[in-house]
Amino acid sequence: MGIATDIVLLVLTAFFCGLIMQRLHQPLILGYIAAGIILGPYTGGMTITEIHDIELLSEIGVALLLFALGLEFSLKDLKPVKFVALIGTPLQMLLTICFGYAVGRVFGWEWKTALWFGSLISLSSTMVILKTLMNQGWLGTLSSKVMIGILIVQDLAVVPLMIILPQLNDPAAGFGSLGFAVIKATVFLVAMLFLGTRLLPYLLKTIARLCSRELFILAITAIGLGVGYTTYLAGLSFAFGAFIAGMVLSESDYGHQALSDIIPLRDLFGLLFFASVGMLLDPRFLINHFALIMLLVLIVSIGKGCVFAVLAWIFRYRNVIPLAVGLGLFQVGEFSFVLARIGVATESISDEFYNVFLTMAVITMVLTPLVSSQTSRLYGLKKRWFRHEPLESLNFPEDTFRNHVVIAGCGRIGFQIAGVLQRLAIPFVLVELDQLRIEKAKAAGYPIVFGDGGQEVVQEALMIQQASLLVVTIPGIVVARSIISHAKRVNSRIRVVARISDPDFFSVFSELEVVDLIYPEFEAGMEMIRQVLLYLRIPVPEIQLHAENLRHQLVQNVAAPGKEYRTLGQMRAAEQQFDLQWVELDSENPLVGVSIAEAEIRKTTGISVVGIIRDGRLETNPEPSFRFDRHDLVAIIGSAEARQRFHCYLYPLSETCLTPPNQGLS
Repeated sequence: MGIATDIVLLVLTAFFCGLIMQRLHQPLILGYIAAGIILGPYTGGMTITEIHDIELLSEIGVALLLFALGLEFSLKDLKPVKFVALIGTPLQMLLTICFGYAVGRVFGWEWKTALWFGSLISLSSTMVILKTLMNQGWLGTLSSKVMIGILIVQDLAVVPLMIILPQLNDPAAGFGSLGFAVIKATVFLVAMLFLGTRLLPYLLKTIARLCSRELFILAITAIGLGVGYTTYLAGLSFAFGAFIAGMVLSESDYGHQALSDIIPLRDLFGLLFFASVGMLLDPRFLINHFALIMLLVLIVSIGKGCVFAVLAWIFRYRNVIPLAVGLGLFQVGEFSFVLARIGVATESISDEFYNVFLTMAVITMVLTPLVSSQTSRLYGLKKRWFRHEPLESLNFPEDTFRNHVVIAGCGRIGFQIAGVLQRLAIPFVLVELDQLRIEKAKAAGYPIVFGDGGQEVVQEALMIQQASLLVVTIPGIVVARSIISHAKRVNSRIRVVARISDPDFFSVFSELEVVDLIYPEFEAGMEMIRQVLLYLRIPVPEIQLHAENLRHQLVQNVAAPGKEYRTLGQMRAAEQQFDLQWVELDSENPLVGVSIAEAEIRKTTGISVVGIIRDGRLETNPEPSFRFDRHDLVAIIGSAEARQRFHCYLYPLSETCLTPPNQGLS
């Protein structure tokens, strides 16, 4: 079967290798590379026969990778960290290229190889970092925003590097060729911006109107690969054209749908690319050059890590962020493989250098989760050695907090809780790492500490030992567990209310002796069930019975809600059973100017008046002498029949009140 058999073997092997990597909490691309090594020509056993054909197919994977990158690209993502991303990243890449060039010259490489080495190591891995941040529960933190902003600009820098680096083969003619390539790229870019932004969205709109998902996917693929092939015919990079096509489509109304449809195809062809990378890796080469490769891993990791950490510090990021960025972005990226393959294809770098670089890059990727996980520990040591560095705290009162509420996380939920506590004059303090949320809390006047709530030094700033309540709104279980365990170690009496994102985590909170848990998805589902059953005219008591059964099924084996939580649930059940309703009195209403006693509402209709809002003030359980006025909002409770009688009391001439109850049934 030839190439078909090779693809089947490759996909099956990549699946099992990817499964193993997933179990080891490693990025899947390492499994794909491992599959390429296993089926490559250097390991013996079962071997891919049509390696060259796989390499040709992998070029489609590169184009689709950059096409998807263009679809994902948005200037909005860079806004929170725009300075370090747009200014700091080019500076970082320049410093890293110089560092790599110096290392290459020390190792005796010729200038061109040393420059390629510096360029290759200047990029970090978006895939590895995103996977690592998700596993560690750090997505959404300010340090993760900084890293992702830098990675976006690095990925964009791949395109000019793909144009510039191959021109180094002939330095004499290189500047002319490079200038011509830049002119062609500029002309193509301008043409795409003026024509593509009008033609491509119109084409997608026309295809979408046909309501064919298959045709839409085919159109997206054709646009990405077709534009890439056009740039190839014009003498530019195939992948460059695909990237520009994705970037143009990202601004259209169909950008998100295009991205979601292209991702499976991108991942499949990306598998072929990373597997073809692995096929060129020789395990015996690693053994024979073990000392050189490990020395390069050490030098590159430390050098890049220091460059990133210093850069973050220069751009005025403090506390844990420089350390997190340095320990997170030290590895070599997947787009470096793309550049390296271009270097081999254009004979810019030798096969031996490619093997050295490839082996070193894979090792740095494997080390990333392990090294990045040491951030909290090393930051704790740093704080013990340098306790003079103050934490950033905003809007703190002059007197010391005592019996206050600590809110971990200033997202939508945390911000709402803070607003209610501020209106009730209850002392509280927020803790957050996201700079945008910190600015929002600062503008609202909320007291907030910039930092990781699970760190000892941060909890000292929060005065956790004197707090009465800890509210954890962060959904990530790793972060939540760290915050709660540290808080209980300092203050064993503190009460904890936590948000839970998955019922499987009930056992984790049970070990922490936390029983006051809020499951937002469950509560939203309960309210939707109530609305659906009300629409279907199911009696309110029966609705409440179904809701309580569902709640009992959720908590009977995994959690025991506290007494106060159960009481609140009973109160809400009573409110739903009585079906409290609000009625606004207009100027023609017969109740205006009449007291509750004079109207004899309960005797006449059977409903009870339990509250009145007048001029923004709530009067609960008003006295019988209370007189109604126009524009009053009156809260009533009673049966459906009683509410109907009250409606007819207010509006006796309405259609429902003039029609006899049994009319039309005989």
